[in-house]
Amino acid sequence: MKRVAIVGGAGRMGQAIALGLGTGHDVEVVALIDVHEPPDLHGARYASTLEGLDPLDIDVVVDFSVPDGVVASAEWCAKHRVALVVGTTGLSAEQRRAVVEASSSVGIVIASNFSIGAVLAERFAAQAAPYFERVEIIELHHDRKVDAPSGTSIAAARAIAASRAACGKEPLIDPTQLVSLDGARGANAEGGVRIHSVRLPGLVAHQEVLFGGPGEGLTIRHDSYDRQSFVQGVLVAVQTIDSAPRLIDGIASLVT
Repeated sequence: MKRVAIVGGAGRMGQAIALGLGTGHDVEVVALIDVHEPPDLHGARYASTLEGLDPLDIDVVVDFSVPDGVVASAEWCAKHRVALVVGTTGLSAEQRRAVVEASSSVGIVIASNFSIGAVLAERFAAQAAPYFERVEIIELHHDRKVDAPSGTSIAAARAIAASRAACGKEPLIDPTQLVSLDGARGANAEGGVRIHSVRLPGLVAHQEVLFGGPGEGLTIRHDSYDRQSFVQGVLVAVQTIDSAPRLIDGIASLVT
């Protein structure tokens, strides 16, 4: 049985993961770490920082906190050879480098989305990309999400761009010549893929990839209606990773 500590354990994702991992899996959530005491400990102990825990009692740290917190988790895990699963998004290039560097000392999984459905939707979008002239992404999240565009949409744009490039397709060029309001055409992501971000109360995590060609269109949509949708992917990551140094970027390779 793997013993898991969750950083960001008082947050909505941390609480959902603690509940989900503690339900009928070969995993024990032993600690929830947060600056605020979690509303429900789900049978685990509370600590304000990882420094308050004995690393010998933990096999995997799962981090759903904030970017600065991820760097601290990566440093602690590398120092104590405790595996790390990172689900926090919005990392800067420097913060991501810190995580990558830590993976030279310990096993780390970092992913922008742990939903199995989201992974499959990205895979399907990459398969469809070479067959259509145009593609744009609309990502929709709850209004308390602090970063935009979402890590999931950025990863999808990269996968689409790579698929098109592998087939000899040129980067997309936006045909719009007149924009009367800044930002109307969204963010220009890798390969010229446009990303549009929506933030509204009542949403959780949703994404549409819209393809267009002569006389037809294709929409690939994924919806997470509840944060429990991310538990299965986190569980796969926790069960896969160990202290052996390596980096697994995304869970696509774990979903076969």
